[in-house]
Amino acid sequence: MRTRTTAAALEVRNPADGSLVATLPVDGRERVEHIAADLRAAQMSWAESGPRERARWLRRWRDWILAHTDELTDLLQAETGKVRPDALVETTASCEFITYYADHAEGFLADERVRSSGLLSLPKRLSKTYRPYPLVGLITPWNFPITLFLMDAAPALAAGCAVLAKSSEETPLTCARVIDGWHEIGAPPVLAHVVGTGDTGAAVVDAADFVQFTGSTDTGRAVALRCAEQLKPLSLELGGKDPAIVLEDADLARAADGVAWGGLFNAGQVCISVERVYVVSEVYDDFVARLAKRVQALSQGVAAGDDVGAMVTEKQVEIAERHISEAVAAGAKVLAGGTRGAIGNFYAPTVLVDVDHTMACMTEETFGPTIPVMRVTDEDEAVRLANDSVYGLSATVWTRDHARGQRVARRLDAGAVNINDVFSNLFAMTLPHSGWKASGIGARLGGSYGLHKYCRVQAVTEPRLPALARELTWYPYSARRTAIAGKVLRAAAGRGLRQRLGLNKENSK
Repeated sequence: MRTRTTAAALEVRNPADGSLVATLPVDGRERVEHIAADLRAAQMSWAESGPRERARWLRRWRDWILAHTDELTDLLQAETGKVRPDALVETTASCEFITYYADHAEGFLADERVRSSGLLSLPKRLSKTYRPYPLVGLITPWNFPITLFLMDAAPALAAGCAVLAKSSEETPLTCARVIDGWHEIGAPPVLAHVVGTGDTGAAVVDAADFVQFTGSTDTGRAVALRCAEQLKPLSLELGGKDPAIVLEDADLARAADGVAWGGLFNAGQVCISVERVYVVSEVYDDFVARLAKRVQALSQGVAAGDDVGAMVTEKQVEIAERHISEAVAAGAKVLAGGTRGAIGNFYAPTVLVDVDHTMACMTEETFGPTIPVMRVTDEDEAVRLANDSVYGLSATVWTRDHARGQRVARRLDAGAVNINDVFSNLFAMTLPHSGWKASGIGARLGGSYGLHKYCRVQAVTEPRLPALARELTWYPYSARRTAIAGKVLRAAAGRGLRQRLGLNKENSK
């Protein structure tokens, strides 16, 4: 049930049954440029209003979102096919991003005094100031239309930027409605939403001063190339193939439940979803039995009480189906699921065993409700296979030994590692959310970093003492001034009294 787009209009359909949810006009390049110009004009006074005033508007926006939770959750379910518990995470928990940056913006944006690095800078007071990029372009994917928007819009607005958002053509409705809320509370006109496909996204990239893109690795490369041509800063969160490692000393009941939820939440359509599992041989059979039992007990649909919803796009269903069928043909075995739904974009929650790295299900991003599990000899083999990927977004480690969990985490090529848990880093706003290797460039969140990324850092120096009429190294040069300058510079650059005084010129080793 794919979204249908013509030159002028875009149809949004419910992934659960294919019904038409809405038809929207497509914003072309000229429209994007017009909106961007209006945002730039409004941004100047927004930046001048100060972080305390901006925080006041952000908190009012959060209150609007929470007051409209039922409306937003209904709309989110209609355009994504999520089960209601998964949708509620977006419409409620995502408000934490607004609260955090509203509460901390003033402190994060305060001028920073910097210590002198040596004698040459000692006569100056050194400081850093943070100046917002005028216009930030946010391009967000279809799996979390609210969460992945607010995760970046909140710090960008708190920093003093204007924000132009383009959500996926598959799921443009809920993000647009959240932005409606900004305008309904009477906030300054520094936030806007545009609708369209790749051409609209390209126009946003060209119009913005800083680009935050979340989506596929292939599209991320295209965005990076376009930004490079314009010498424009950007941040990318891209694909993942996140591993879970279950060691022989793990709490298997917790590990099985955690892997099941971590692999199937939001029908597996999570950037940091558990996409492959490595289990040490001596507990493999026990773990697999527990996992299969848990997954077999899950219900699928979008009715109240269902556990796993639909997938947003038909393309992702086809990818999941291909990965499973190819693996089975190569000798893998399905312990749960493995079938496509009769209607809508449903694929049954699936556990697959007897897999290896010759199979696409273990090497390519599935982004669906599948959990392939591989038997390994020991910790070393698990780490080696976990790192055998072009991706490096996140990983999980399951062990009762906390020191061992920390040690294994430091061996993994991933931007985040959760020990005995899944997804816990996503709402830890003081930690950076970053991807290594083909999983991205830069990071989001990370405390002050998540706000500073939307700012240009300005270095400022000023004299500590009344300034001289002319500095020692300024024109005009003379032999006397050059000799004095040489002694001063040696004293600054040297280490140890004899070197500073020039007394050990011949033996400076």
